[in-house]
Amino acid sequence: MEILRTATNPWGQAILVGVAWDLIWAALFAGVLFVVGHALFVQLLAPPKGGEAATAVPGVPERVERHSGASRGFHWLMAISMFVLLVTAFFPVVGIRFPWVTIHWIAGVALMLLVLFHIWHALVKQDMRTMRFGVAELKRGARMLGGIMRREPDAKPRGGKYPLDQRMYHHAATVVTLGAIITGVLMMLRIDTWFWASNPYFLADSTWGLVFVLHGLCGVALITLVIAHVYFAVRPEKRWMTRSMIKGWITHEEYFKNYDPDQWAVGGEAQARVDAPSSDRPSDPGAVAPA
Repeated sequence: MEILRTATNPWGQAILVGVAWDLIWAALFAGVLFVVGHALFVQLLAPPKGGEAATAVPGVPERVERHSGASRGFHWLMAISMFVLLVTAFFPVVGIRFPWVTIHWIAGVALMLLVLFHIWHALVKQDMRTMRFGVAELKRGARMLGGIMRREPDAKPRGGKYPLDQRMYHHAATVVTLGAIITGVLMMLRIDTWFWASNPYFLADSTWGLVFVLHGLCGVALITLVIAHVYFAVRPEKRWMTRSMIKGWITHEEYFKNYDPDQWAVGGEAQARVDAPSSDRPSDPGAVAPA
């Protein structure tokens, strides 16, 4: 399997022109392999479920908001722009031809604006600690993984608003998406847009080659990430989370089945724990305030 594509410039020098298209099929295969492997694990090897968690604490409403309207709007608009980018990037490669260049860069600009909005919204309107990823979270994740492999009941304990696997996915998607945006903006300099005329000499040939390769790697990585994301969104035991991204809320029972009130405090007495002096708060380093 080829990894990189090269060409010869007018001076007879070999230069990079992008990733080999074999990587598209490798990314698809990796996504399908992950889906099949996880489905088999859940069906055959997942630990048995333990007892049900408590389902009543004073002050917690029947419907708990998990995603604000702004967060949901960002998610679905980003999903649309991401699918448009993937289709316009890779369909022409496999022989489906259409005027894709303009659609691709417009979707890229839309994605960039959405990401800038998300960064602002996360910094100003949300609690960044809900996505914190440090040593404490890694240790907790290692203990959880050990329990799952030993098939211990309740090996995956209740946690904060965003569990470790979601945080890991978020950070991986962040790196890949930012890489695609930064290299994509640079590549826009090579074409005529509404903002400027093309300037293919803005960078040296060797530097353009690195930009093309990084953009391609980010693109094929997004194929695998999107497959995994869609897979978890449609799994029966995860559909309540998908519903929360549509309607914004989860039920009272879903909250107590999946979340620790000390790590994601919601209303009433739970909120009082967050407002209490630091000496009275839980000692768990992963405890976080509500977003």
